[in-house]
Amino acid sequence: MTHGPAWGNAPPAPGHAPVMLAEVMAALAPQPGEVVIDGTFGGGGYSRAILDAGAGVIAIDRDPAAIERARAMAERAPGLTVCEGRFGDLDELAEAAGHRNVAGVVLDVGVSSYQLDEADRGFSFRFDGPLDMRMGGEGPTAADLVNRVDVSDLAHLLRTYGEERRAGAVARAIVAARPITTTAELAALCERTVRASRDGIHPATRTFQALRIAVNDELGELARGLAAAERVLAEGGRLVVVAFHSLEDRIVKRFFADRTSTGGGSRHLPVAAGPEPSFTYIERKAVAPSEAETRANPRARSAKLRAARRTGVAPHPFALTDFVPNLRLRGI
Repeated sequence: MTHGPAWGNAPPAPGHAPVMLAEVMAALAPQPGEVVIDGTFGGGGYSRAILDAGAGVIAIDRDPAAIERARAMAERAPGLTVCEGRFGDLDELAEAAGHRNVAGVVLDVGVSSYQLDEADRGFSFRFDGPLDMRMGGEGPTAADLVNRVDVSDLAHLLRTYGEERRAGAVARAIVAARPITTTAELAALCERTVRASRDGIHPATRTFQALRIAVNDELGELARGLAAAERVLAEGGRLVVVAFHSLEDRIVKRFFADRTSTGGGSRHLPVAAGPEPSFTYIERKAVAPSEAETRANPRARSAKLRAARRTGVAPHPFALTDFVPNLRLRGI
């Protein structure tokens, strides 16, 4: 099936700038007649470009608002299949849509511009809203975490997922101020507890990041998504991942290093035989956005792109704990 720019000429979604679009498309290299999974549809920027290249798209998102945008696009876009769900299940979602194997998978992980800009979603300290942060609307909210989790576990969460150096102080301040129900309350508490950094990062940035990651199991979802991509990609298929902070990028880097390696060794030990590589690098090093893009879109400044191509080897065994720290939160 071939689909070109005549699929509807729908304009880009307002306020949405797909990060590193040119670099993503160069690594993904979609061809007419292929099927590609856009595991994080968001505003549809990648899906639109893939369709314009002549490939079909399976668009996945767990955010109901993103699914509404995808379905609106699908009305004008032959070749766009919309699946509501988590990208950690992308292989199962693709098979349910009639595709056991695909030619490409692209993941733009983390929070979307839409989620940050909508005050009632509770993702941003820039707007006052309910302390929610759920991407899919299910499970405990960020307010549940800050108001219920044991102080030591809360500090561990902020330190592990937010890399907050003042994690203990912030956790104690949160417990002392309970109940906290809005983003403005939490942001003000962080401003009182964490010194402003010289690089201009807001004192609440790391705390909000940690809570968002925990609420949505973002790191676990990323690791499961990488393993699912390994299972669904045909030989020669491309996996392209754009990450926005070191915790995400570390998982992607470790996954690719593991899947492109034939074993390990040292000067003192023989090389250990391991499974044959299930991927080969398209880009061995992370690709950063251009200076022009970061000037035009400041949210792109921390992005890193990594890409690899699937071999014909069977998928490697997968254990979530090999990639993601296991946090137990008492009170939830």
